[in-house]
Amino acid sequence: MATGRTHRPATRSRGIPEATVARLPLYLRALTALSERSVPTVSSEELAAAAGVNSAKLRKDFSYLGSYGTRGVGYDVEYLVYQISRELGLTQDWPVVIVGIGNLGAALANYGGFASRGFRVAALIDADPGMAGKPVAGIPVQHTDELEKIIRDDGVSIGVIATPAGAAQQVCDRLVAAGVTSILNFAPTVLNVPEGVDVRKVDLSIELQILAFHEQRKAGEEAAADGVAPPVAARRQQPSTDQGPDGDVPAVMPA
Repeated sequence: MATGRTHRPATRSRGIPEATVARLPLYLRALTALSERSVPTVSSEELAAAAGVNSAKLRKDFSYLGSYGTRGVGYDVEYLVYQISRELGLTQDWPVVIVGIGNLGAALANYGGFASRGFRVAALIDADPGMAGKPVAGIPVQHTDELEKIIRDDGVSIGVIATPAGAAQQVCDRLVAAGVTSILNFAPTVLNVPEGVDVRKVDLSIELQILAFHEQRKAGEEAAADGVAPPVAARRQQPSTDQGPDGDVPAVMPA
């Protein structure tokens, strides 16, 4: 069985833009849903709507894959599923280690979507000796002392960090030194990695703050349309026009 150590996705060598790569999983999710309903073909408009993009962008993205729909028929669903899965490297097995088995790490371990999307949880790692041997999602937790051996024995190239922020960089350094070249980081901190190591950061608090921004803006727009003052919460977030003691304008939020 192929592992992530010996086979790399072809997207970069084929010159596919990163923005297109980021949308491929959206298309694959929509196509998989169509496949499960035994839908044989789909138009660019229908697939774009299901993926949340416009059809012109979708057609441009698919042109990088060398996939062009048939006029009047659309795209073959099963073939596109195969094409995108191959391009994303999902036609092979990718062993993954999850480091940090607290509430978040345990939730990730219990996520049922890994196996169906080409990923296998090879090991669960935690620094707490009391966690060693305890099963989470049917997998016994192993101590961090075993980290390098697990990565070597299982050919792991993808690591998931779900530790507290203070431990994340040290864990990252050990993963990279052991041969991991891709990291999914859930810790609320920025990781420093050498060239050739890819890091994707997932920060739920940042996503919620972005949503709060949009909610605040909508509240202000609705209030303006009604000719009334915006809600208190929205007013509190408006930039101040009062200058500070040094003549500068205070920031809305601390850096």
